[in-house]
Amino acid sequence: MNNSANEPISEKLDLKTKIAYGAGDLGPAITANILIFYLSPFLTDVAGLNPGLAGQTQLVGKVWDAVNDPMVGVMSDKTRSRLGRRYPWILAGAIPFGFFFFLQWIVPKFSNNPDGQQWGLFWYYTFISIAFGWLYTVVNLPYTALTPEMTQDYDERTSLNSYRFAFSIGGSILSVVLVGIIGSMFPEVRQRYLVIGAVCAVLGSLPLFWCVWGTFDRMKAIGLQRPESEQPVSIPIAQQIKIALSNRPFLFVVGIYLCSWLSFQLTAAIIPYFVGSWMRLNSPWAVPSVVLAVQLTAMLVLPLWNAASQRIGKRGVYAAGMVLWIIAQGGLFFLQPGQLTLMYVLAVMSGFGVSVAYLIPWSMLPDVIELDELQTGQRREGIFYSFVTFLQKVSLGIAVAIVLQSLGWAGYVKPTEAVQLPVQPDEVLLAIRLSIGPVPTIALLIGMVLVYFYPITREVHAEIRLKLHERKHNPS
Repeated sequence: MNNSANEPISEKLDLKTKIAYGAGDLGPAITANILIFYLSPFLTDVAGLNPGLAGQTQLVGKVWDAVNDPMVGVMSDKTRSRLGRRYPWILAGAIPFGFFFFLQWIVPKFSNNPDGQQWGLFWYYTFISIAFGWLYTVVNLPYTALTPEMTQDYDERTSLNSYRFAFSIGGSILSVVLVGIIGSMFPEVRQRYLVIGAVCAVLGSLPLFWCVWGTFDRMKAIGLQRPESEQPVSIPIAQQIKIALSNRPFLFVVGIYLCSWLSFQLTAAIIPYFVGSWMRLNSPWAVPSVVLAVQLTAMLVLPLWNAASQRIGKRGVYAAGMVLWIIAQGGLFFLQPGQLTLMYVLAVMSGFGVSVAYLIPWSMLPDVIELDELQTGQRREGIFYSFVTFLQKVSLGIAVAIVLQSLGWAGYVKPTEAVQLPVQPDEVLLAIRLSIGPVPTIALLIGMVLVYFYPITREVHAEIRLKLHERKHNPS
């Protein structure tokens, strides 16, 4: 790509650029999916933390992101380098990101005293959670902030995000397949998690370099054509936050995203316990097969939702996907042990909704950012994306803490070498079913209401783009 500042670049992206951009979410998706589905049972059943401490250690790491995410977002907005604003962060964080992911699957010995060992493990995993969360932000937030910079076309952004989430869901699927394969090869549970951690650490880091290599020419051309996209932000951080929170469409996107991902992550946190303790399945492929049904469906229907969004709009697509997801989520509460076929049917239905939750909120966010540019005169992708990634992490932390604390209060019985699938008290089973059924369903219903009132349609976005174009070419 040899564009000069005087040669207008197309808002349509070529296939190579879309694929390379999508690859940037492969590594974070692999690591995030493993953590969502397997870190909680690892901490409680392998490391031996009691459920309450296991939930708290993850929540502390996510709360730290309240400082971490906006800080990285603002700093990346202010970065000036020959590589632009975003790439230095991705390149610097890629390898440490993989290394700290691996450290989460080690079980260090701190004390022969059970109480001392509990607290030693708590502080170890809390530190690792904070460090990995920070590194996840360092690589993923600048990456996601590339979306509105790469194209200003309303539908092309949805298409670009469909590539991103094809890789994201593909990474989730790959991680689950790896867990099944490695679980079959390594029957000793602690060794199994170490191998999973090592393999996924490598796979988590490498695609980030592919993303930088494959999109750099596009971003360099944009820097020549639209130099304002690479200008560091001058607004003080406190004022930036205030302006972002006064952006009404942004608050709608935040609410929509939070409702859908709180539902997903709450379900993901409880799935291993639901499949084992309630459905009484104990093979290495039991949990991976359910996750695969959801994620494979989500990936396959992404192109359908992408095409549908161009015909009925983002709000219509979101509503259609949520209806299927709500039916499936509510149905899980009534599912009985032995109803395996119905379990997979509900998992497939959930995949339709999860696909929409990946695609639509993220394709709404660039439109909100351009409204902010119209109001402030500056491009501030970092601060907006930092709020969303912060909420993603905090919703996960809260979901996991709620799930594990409720299991601890209800009297969760840990597996042992002799009894790998103990019978749980009725109170534990009820807590599991409530966490996978009614609670996520309520959040999804709230999200549906928010989408109905979301104000930026295709027509409104076109008007925003027109005003930005007029201001650029006819400055007052």
